[in-house]
Amino acid sequence: MTQKDITFVADFLTEHFNEAPELYNRKGKYFNVERVGQYLKDEDDDLVSPPNTEGNQWFNFLKDSTHLKESPLLFPYYPEKSLHFVKKQMEGVIDQCLQKPADVIGKSVHQAVCMSLYKTSQSEDSTPQLFKLPFLWNDKTSNLHYVLFTMLENSISKIHILRRHTDTSRSVSNGILAVEFGNFLNNSINESSDSKCYSCLDAHFYDDETVTVVLKESVQQEGKERVLAQLPLS
Repeated sequence: MTQKDITFVADFLTEHFNEAPELYNRKGKYFNVERVGQYLKDEDDDLVSPPNTEGNQWFNFLKDSTHLKESPLLFPYYPEKSLHFVKKQMEGVIDQCLQKPADVIGKSVHQAVCMSLYKTSQSEDSTPQLFKLPFLWNDKTSNLHYVLFTMLENSISKIHILRRHTDTSRSVSNGILAVEFGNFLNNSINESSDSKCYSCLDAHFYDDETVTVVLKESVQQEGKERVLAQLPLS
């Protein structure tokens, strides 16, 4: 140990075990690091040097307020405890608040339909991401749920639309269908389909009757790489 280390330990012992409160307000070497570290310790013991709350405006305000003093909306204050203890207390309260909704929602959810979209290999490491950009929409007028999504690999020019009735006991026609863009924006039938083939970058419902899509040309040309299109759902 160096002389500086010994001096530091001596100052620490002097500061910690001698009654010299007048030194605590002085800057420099008399600053007690333990008064900060005690708040961060991973233990539930009481603080060695609890804070002095005398004159604190917030505590005085609560003490003088008959309505707020016993309010269940205010998180209780533990002046003798560390932040670690308070954090665990708060996490427990939050978990308790979320448990009841989780139970109720969990019991109300059940599978309405099962559709096989694709099959993958047994090895998860080699499984590519085939399901992309799912977007949900609820048509409250017709009581219909919609899901927009695309499937990669062999169907990049298609967007799939899944439609279900909010009443799971009822079915709707064309529950799932695919819209293929391909070369539908060609100026003439003489244009090569390969030169004007489009894939879907993104898709959202604009309203109950319109779908907005961002299309990308498979063969990029300057100034013609992206197309914003609005398609009627019908």
